[in-house]
Amino acid sequence: MIQLGAKVNLVICQKSKIDDWVQHFKENYCDWHKREVIDCTKLKKDDWFKLQHMRMPPSVPIILIINYDLVFRRKELLNLKNFTLMLDESSLIQNETAKRTKFIMKLNFDNLILLSGTPTSGKYENLISQINLLGWGISKDLFWRQYVDFHYEVNEQGFPNKIVDGYKNVDRLKYKLRQHGCRFLKTEEVFDLPEQVFNDIKVYSSKEYRKFRKSRIVTVDDVELVGDTILTKMLYERQLCGMYSKDKLEALKDLLQSSDDRIIVFYNFTQELYKIEDICYELDRPVSIVNGQEKNLSMYDEYDNSVTAIQYQAGAMGLNLQKANKIVYFTPPLSSELFEQSKKRTHRIGQKSTCFYYQLICKGSVEEKIYRTLAMRKDYTDKLFEEDERGS
Repeated sequence: MIQLGAKVNLVICQKSKIDDWVQHFKENYCDWHKREVIDCTKLKKDDWFKLQHMRMPPSVPIILIINYDLVFRRKELLNLKNFTLMLDESSLIQNETAKRTKFIMKLNFDNLILLSGTPTSGKYENLISQINLLGWGISKDLFWRQYVDFHYEVNEQGFPNKIVDGYKNVDRLKYKLRQHGCRFLKTEEVFDLPEQVFNDIKVYSSKEYRKFRKSRIVTVDDVELVGDTILTKMLYERQLCGMYSKDKLEALKDLLQSSDDRIIVFYNFTQELYKIEDICYELDRPVSIVNGQEKNLSMYDEYDNSVTAIQYQAGAMGLNLQKANKIVYFTPPLSSELFEQSKKRTHRIGQKSTCFYYQLICKGSVEEKIYRTLAMRKDYTDKLFEEDERGS
């Protein structure tokens, strides 16, 4: 972006990365002292009016930084011209019908930089927005016909749905992407990062879980769980492997007792967080929390024996947690992208130690199926669960 030398530069990133980008430009590019770095999330209405009517190009080059959830609400950005646009984690515009995607597609940039470690999450059909933005004007229909093997299935409402079976002409697709500026690099080709070590810690499934699998109803901790639909059955099976699993909680406690290092724990449900917190308080371990309601990393920053509990949707992407080198997966996510991104929170620039990952798994449970699916870089979807159900 710096080498392109545009007078105006717009960086769009996740909200959690705003401060990181501001700090990055100010600390690492001292020769840019004549340039102005603007955190657009802090601009007031009058500031936006001034920005909209400022002289373009400006006398002093500017870097505007804004997050995906705010960008489409700032129509003033549509007036920018002759600028460089950079999308950090460009996979966030996979959905071509989303407001953020539609807005970004309308921007009048001269130069474009897309950054992503997981641009498709293994699903090539999700590339269409990004390749259109790069200037490859292939239609969605033609892209599917040329590069995706699929068939149709009629849903419950009587409408046909496309079901992806695989991909074709992949070498040709990569060639076309390279023609439009894509560079494919593995992490080890870019950074010299330490080894990653994965460990499965298996515990017995509870009698409540086994009973629920057979009867779809069970009472645990004075709560009645009724799996009267495929979705509720999957939900309660996952919960019985997490917050209701005494053996799983005991295994987590053993892990935390075995090391005084900083530890990251990924979880799914709020009740899981409460159980994790109880264990940490019992062991006198400082706790930081990142979820939809809270982002507090003060204990992580201050104490080298802290435990940081992170809900996948809120913190699997965007956080820099290389002070820690141990991640515990209390329960697995259903999303392959969130799972792959979560591994990178510690395995990143600045990490000097071997990274350890501990997957707590209930034997003979839905968790084994989920982890097998995630290992194939696929989502454990409701449809897949439905097929498992018919086969079991």
